[in-house]
Amino acid sequence: MKTPLVSPSLLSADFCNLERDIRMLNESNADWYHLDVMDGVFVPNISFGFPVMEAMARVAEKPLDVHLMVVEPEKYVERVKELGAKVMSVHQEATIHLHRLLDRIRKEGMMSGVTLNPSTPVCMVEDVLDEADVVMLMSVNPGFGGQKFIERTVEKVRALREMIDRRNLKTLIEIDGGVCRDNARRLVDAGVDVLVAGSAVFKAADPVEEVDVLKR
Repeated sequence: MKTPLVSPSLLSADFCNLERDIRMLNESNADWYHLDVMDGVFVPNISFGFPVMEAMARVAEKPLDVHLMVVEPEKYVERVKELGAKVMSVHQEATIHLHRLLDRIRKEGMMSGVTLNPSTPVCMVEDVLDEADVVMLMSVNPGFGGQKFIERTVEKVRALREMIDRRNLKTLIEIDGGVCRDNARRLVDAGVDVLVAGSAVFKAADPVEEVDVLKR
């Protein structure tokens, strides 16, 4: 069984103690930090913006995995790059010229990511897989942390893995929403490469150990 990357979602961190929580993860076996950016338009919630992310970046010692749940994500490519982000993921549903945007993200030196809502079939990214370094499947409806995992997502992972392998691509599959120790093995067995976990990590008695459980 392969070892997945684990990207704890800072949306579930203690916002009164963000520096403490980030430094805690600096000492863990987490691979990336997942930053969920919400605008209150594309999703029914607002999370944090660039001033907060710039503060996070000053403390973080691991790569930033920036997930834009916003309309017109093409406006923010340069600012995400300035954060020093490793990955910039945008929603297929939020931009008209997805191919162009993914190419632009790559040209800025970041990994290009495309995200699909639970109701969006994986066939919607088939024509941009060559331009996508990461495809992220939402396993909850985006906008809020702590939601229940949508079981149908496992079958979507298998279908996406088959599509990627058939074309001999190195595109990573990332999963975001309701990921925990109870479903992590099934997800990795189905083809997931990157596990995003928020509540499962930050609400655990020992968050550092919980990261290790997910990686195992």
